[in-house]
Amino acid sequence: MTRKKYRKILEGCPPELLAHIDHIWGLYARDNQTPPDDDWLIWLLLGGRGSGKTRTGAEWIREQVFCGGARRIALIAPTYNDAREVMLEGESGLLRLGYPSERPTYRSSRRRLEWPNGAIGQVFSAEEPDGLRGPQFDCAWADEFCAWSYPEDTLSNLRLALRLGQRPRLVMTTTPKPLPALKALLKNPIVRISHMTTSDNQNHLAASFIETMEAEYGGTRLGRQELGGEMLTDAPGALWNYVMMDAAYIDTPPTLDKIIVAIDPPVTSGARADSCGLIVAGLSGHGAAARAIILHDGTTQGQSPQGWAQRAVDLYQEWGANYLLAEVNQGGEMVSTILRSVDDRVPVRNVRASVGKTARAEPVAALYEQGKVRHAGRFKALEDELCLMGSALMGRKSPDRADALVWAVTELMLKGRGGARIRWI
Repeated sequence: MTRKKYRKILEGCPPELLAHIDHIWGLYARDNQTPPDDDWLIWLLLGGRGSGKTRTGAEWIREQVFCGGARRIALIAPTYNDAREVMLEGESGLLRLGYPSERPTYRSSRRRLEWPNGAIGQVFSAEEPDGLRGPQFDCAWADEFCAWSYPEDTLSNLRLALRLGQRPRLVMTTTPKPLPALKALLKNPIVRISHMTTSDNQNHLAASFIETMEAEYGGTRLGRQELGGEMLTDAPGALWNYVMMDAAYIDTPPTLDKIIVAIDPPVTSGARADSCGLIVAGLSGHGAAARAIILHDGTTQGQSPQGWAQRAVDLYQEWGANYLLAEVNQGGEMVSTILRSVDDRVPVRNVRASVGKTARAEPVAALYEQGKVRHAGRFKALEDELCLMGSALMGRKSPDRADALVWAVTELMLKGRGGARIRWI
């Protein structure tokens, strides 16, 4: 619940009571801003810009000082200036939180905070890892870990310095980036992880900021990292990467000469069955100017054969497609029969592959590299699947969305060119 909602509930209360609300963090902290319940040592908060992770770190330190008995606190930022501008003096910084009588004083010459109850916080820069040698602490807050110059060395020295009290703990707040140091942390069993996005905190952000950020970065790799707090990393050996996905994006599709709905049907049905890949794609231009345009990802999961067939026909009608293109490796003629049972007026073309999924996908990935495939929208699930194709990280999960896309692009751009060993039936 937000401050605004609490104030609404408490309307009519004396002003001095209302003044307390902003200082009672537990009243309106979100679940992902609340420490884990178990006996943790490191709490890692991965969040987008403006998601509230700084406020969470600062409030946790404040709680340790006044409720947890902490007397020696380490505060680490990418630089000393970052520490002062964000962790101390920022809108959610330690010098701005709590009752005025409880707030610490900053001694800039000594780079330390002094709370009225005697607790002391020392400020460190990740540019100088050795600065953490010698001091000792009973808790710490490390901000923007992925922006540290020497993340491994600084974190190692910090953890060795956490040796006071019964259970010295560390809170880390950062916008995630695919750095080896962060990947190692994510695998560490003593680390507890919380995720937060910019939109989680929209009640406390200017509406214009949200609108501008979504307009400029929504759906992009950078946006998913900086706003969504996701750690995106390219999978080794994958045929696609996220840079290719961003390069493929267009705001508005061009005039199309042809539209198809490609179907990668599941072998079985039910809640645990594979998805039915359904991709709507179009062709723009001819010859060297030809481009495949991905228009829509309508993939569905858990439906009966009649259910996904109806969905395919609905997409055909909605997009004014020329025909349905269905893979029949598993279902054979039964796939066409099911589709025609929904609407026998819809034209259906069948394709059967004679090579594996990765081999079929390679010439399509090459078309992306040549700029000959465009995405008229942001298709997060589809893009994530493409960026695993060909890598060991794909695992046993069937890449149904990606496979349907490969069928669609092959049909539109490679049919008859010898680009893939596929039989059209």
